[in-house]
Order: sequence, then structure tokens, then C-alpha cells
Amino acid sequence: MSNYYEDWFSLKWFYPSQFLSYEWQNQEILLFILIIPFFLILRKLIREKNTFKVTIPDEDLKYYKYSFLRFIPNLLISLSIILIIISLARPQKTNENIEKWSEGIDIILTLDISESMQIEDFKPNRLESAKNVAKTFINGRFQDRIGLVVFSGESYSRCPLTSDYDLLKKYIDEINFDLISTRGTAIGSAIAIATNRMRTSKSESKIIILLSDGDNTAGNIDPLTAAEIAKAYNVKIYSIAIGKNGKVPFGKDYFGRTRYVDNSLDEKNLKEIAKITSGNFYRASNENSLKKIFEEIDQLEKSEVKENKFVNTIDYYKYYLLYAIFFYLTFLLSKSSFFYNITKD
Repeated sequence: MSNYYEDWFSLKWFYPSQFLSYEWQNQEILLFILIIPFFLILRKLIREKNTFKVTIPDEDLKYYKYSFLRFIPNLLISLSIILIIISLARPQKTNENIEKWSEGIDIILTLDISESMQIEDFKPNRLESAKNVAKTFINGRFQDRIGLVVFSGESYSRCPLTSDYDLLKKYIDEINFDLISTRGTAIGSAIAIATNRMRTSKSESKIIILLSDGDNTAGNIDPLTAAEIAKAYNVKIYSIAIGKNGKVPFGKDYFGRTRYVDNSLDEKNLKEIAKITSGNFYRASNENSLKKIFEEIDQLEKSEVKENKFVNTIDYYKYYLLYAIFFYLTFLLSKSSFFYNITKD
């Protein structure tokens, strides 16, 4: 209770910053403040009309040093009216708290880091371009658990399913061609490890995004067999073949000139993997098409985001109403005491 009265007597209620911070429930009522000067003029005219006037020679007029006090009653009643208008306008502040959640989707990003991913038909190369697009994809997700598997001649889990996207992007940044020394492309093993990560998942949607630029040339699991295992665990695979066919830039020769190599990609396995798991197959021939593919997957596998909104509204009209009552009572006191005789014209 003591804090309430301390707040009431505070001058902070009249700071400009305080008024600017308010939301007004009945803002249009504030326009009545503009009428107050006309009210005072009308009140003065009525008083003059009902006042008996006596002509006094100028030389008999005397100046009293307390004559300015005659304006105090008008000031008090004006302040009281202004504060009542402010109270009726209902100044208030609203604190809004939004709680979001979703059921979430489990996603494993499965990236090829074989030697051919160094080819420079994407800038600066296929792997770096894929990493950048993957991080953009992660930024657009909400409360999904995302993991990371990398593969070359062997495959291993780089990051388990997590909703810590900063940590996940850090792992993506650290991906390089030296992580796996064994040459080749173990697509089947990569799918098996990604599926194993989701084996105990209770999520209704489980997705593998498989990005590769080559055929399966390593590992001890056939890609189609791995796809069947993924299907058994209700895992859907979106397979992306990355790269152009034909001559593509690949490093520099002895004289510093761009070296070109012939590149071909057999899409058959990647298409069949997607088909078995009821997923989609995509072909990315440049970075722009790769971005569009990830954007499409992002829309296809968008989890429903739900939210609860909590609004806490605090009214401040009571402080101004108390001041209005205070000034009005002071006005009445000035009229019903000897002070009124001092302030009369």
C-alpha cells in the first residue's frame, strides 16, 4: 500500500516520455482538452455579466502584490478537468508475450564430400555452395531437429539430431575434404547411418536430404537396400544430384590456367532412392537452382507452428483521477475559505 501512494505522489506521471509510452483506449476523448480555453472564456463572460460594476478613477486604483492569486482557482479547476479527460481516455500499457511451439520434423542433411565436390561449376565449389544453401535452409526452420551426416569413401554422423542451430551451423562450417581420407562415394552407407539416427525418433515426419554428385562407388550397403530400410522406418528421402554434365572447371594446371575435366552423373540410383521412400528427386545444375530446391523442400516439409498469445494490460487512469480529485477539492477549499476573498477580483 505504501508503494501505491509513493507512486501516486510521483511527478513521473507528467513526464513527456510517460505520455508517449501510453496506449490510449479512448484517444479521441483527449480532443476535449482543446475546449477548456473556451470554457474559461465563457465562464469569465458569465461572471462579468452578473457582476455589479463600479467606475473608479485610475488615480485611485492600487496595485496589490498578491493580486496574481486570483488566477489560482481557474488554474485548479482547469487542471482538474484536464486530468479527468486524461483519465477518461484510459492511458494504459500492454505487455504481449507470444509462446510458439510446433510438433517439429526430424531432418538429416546428408552431404557428399568426395573429391569431385571440389569441381568449380558452383562458386567457389560444389561443397561450399551446398554448405551455404544448407545453412540458409536451417535458418528458416523452427523447432525442427536437424542432424548432419557426411560421406565420401566412408560415412559418419557429424552431428546428431538437434534444435541447437548455431551448433549445427558451426559443424557445417567445419566440413572439409580432409574429414574422410577414403576415396569414393558411399551413398548406401550414408543413408543407413542417417536412418539409424532416426530409428528411435517419435516424430511423425522423418526426412533425409541426400546431396551427391556421383554414383555409389564405395561402402558395403547397396543404396537401394538402404532406401528400403529407410522406408521401413517411415523415412522419406529427398535426393539432389548436384553438378553439370560435360566439361567443368576443376582447379588450376601447372601454369595457373583453369583446368577442365569431363563430368557425367548417372541419376538412376538417386531417382530410385527417392521413389522407394515416396520422396522427390531434384537436379541442381547451378547454385540458384540448388537454392530453389531447398526452398521447395522447406515448403513441402513445413511444420505447423502454433502460438499462444498472452496480453497483460495495465491501466494508469487512476493516478490522474486521484490528482484530478485533489485539485478539485483544493479548488472547493479555496472557494469556501478566506483564501477565496483574496483571490476575488
